[in-house]
Amino acid sequence: MAAERARRRLPATEDPVVGWSSAIGLALLALFFRLWQLGEPRRFLFDETYYAKDAWSLLHFGYARAYVDDVDERIVGGDLSGLWQDQPSMAVHPELGKWLIAVGEQVFGMNAFGWRVGAAVAGSLMVLVMCRFVRRLTGSTLLGLVAGVLVSLDGLHLVLSRLALLDIFVAFFVLLGTHLLVMDRDWFRRRLAASYANGHPGEWGPRVLWRPWLLAAGVVWGLAVGTKWVALYPLAAFGLCVWLWSAGGRRSFGVRWAVLRSAVADGLIAFASLIGVALVTYTLTWTGWLMNAGQFESAFSSTQYTTYDGGRAWPSASEPDASGLGEVTQSLRSLAHYHRDVLVFHVRFLDDSDHVFESHPAGWLLLNRPVGANADTGIPPGERGCQAPEDSDCLRQVLLLGNPVIWWLSIPALLASAALWIGARDWRFGVAVIGISANWLQWFFNADRPIFIFYAITILPFVVLAQTLLIGRLLGPPEGPRRIAGVVAAGSFVVLALLAFAFFWPIWTNELLTHRDWLERMWLRRWI
Repeated sequence: MAAERARRRLPATEDPVVGWSSAIGLALLALFFRLWQLGEPRRFLFDETYYAKDAWSLLHFGYARAYVDDVDERIVGGDLSGLWQDQPSMAVHPELGKWLIAVGEQVFGMNAFGWRVGAAVAGSLMVLVMCRFVRRLTGSTLLGLVAGVLVSLDGLHLVLSRLALLDIFVAFFVLLGTHLLVMDRDWFRRRLAASYANGHPGEWGPRVLWRPWLLAAGVVWGLAVGTKWVALYPLAAFGLCVWLWSAGGRRSFGVRWAVLRSAVADGLIAFASLIGVALVTYTLTWTGWLMNAGQFESAFSSTQYTTYDGGRAWPSASEPDASGLGEVTQSLRSLAHYHRDVLVFHVRFLDDSDHVFESHPAGWLLLNRPVGANADTGIPPGERGCQAPEDSDCLRQVLLLGNPVIWWLSIPALLASAALWIGARDWRFGVAVIGISANWLQWFFNADRPIFIFYAITILPFVVLAQTLLIGRLLGPPEGPRRIAGVVAAGSFVVLALLAFAFFWPIWTNELLTHRDWLERMWLRRWI
């Protein structure tokens, strides 16, 4: 308990105005770099071709529609007429991320800037949340800013903040949801302390029924799952943490058998507040689908996915259309069957496919295989600004590659965090270890189908958390030789990350490079 109070002493002593203003300033700086020439290249890059078009369809029709064959060329050329067909498209990811992309398209139009700006905003907000998250865990505005800087300097984060893909949105919601759960942990313990200060509440401890930060976390986690299902794994992992943190709070006030008693006293209300609210929120993210359920029932009640491996057609394939409350029930049942079909697609129909940029998750922390989102190669000398020698050429590239300084030091940071979590019993390192594990290990179950390194973006905040907590350990007390050595070591790490960011900037942002300059950045053969 004394150690817990000691860790909670710093936040009250640091100026909240300085903390918020510095974090917002850093997020705005990150936004500047993410908006820099955001509309280039003026075409669909990688999977933007799916999400940007689905977003436009959601915006104008309420659901994702199929489109004509030459749709990409016509959109880039400014022709938006007669592109979408009447039948729905079987989108294989939830809708929320595409709705967020659609906001940018509504404001700026159906162009490259319009379909990417939502990701830029989400990535910049992620930097802000990272600052506040680490400040809450450490009590240090400085360490919060260090964490925000490291996130903003990562290549995966930068590029995904400049592409109309779903991954930056789910990473933002996973980070924010985790932050809210940590806020609930602090709030719960303050409520326990207040109850004990007002009199002994019995051998079970006080009942805490109102947990506003947990309710807010339920909403955010519902949004995360409503962007991509991958958020289910960290939700489950941190959901268990809520129970164990609650039990730890009761134990610190002397409650015996705290784990079992917390399961009864806190478990049900926590499950309803977090999982129940997340489920309701997730369902609401499908409102566009539900309002147009008849279109999907007509198109997908009997497909290769519904009948695969002994599966049955949707009930709507044979039953008449309902009305009133019955229609709501029928639409929800159809949505459930649609979910099964999407799951079949992901786990069965992709098993035997291959992709040139696929990578095994075992090598993600070592940056084993980046993804080329765009490549404009073979630019001759003297054309389009190319100043290469006569026997060479130039190129432009957008490469989904992490910052090597950050990612290559993630493994020792993970191991050190696990040791400090278990050995020093510092729960904050547990947040980092659980976050990395839950967001990373899930992909080993899907390693037999094409998966890509940029899925690791949800791991990044917890890698940075581990590194920042270790920096805090290195810095030590304010005075003495340990502080000097810690400042030198931590400062060197951040400076190296900054230098790597500047060095790799051209291949993250489609800048013109000579072939020789490009090869200097291909440190490993598998990056080519």
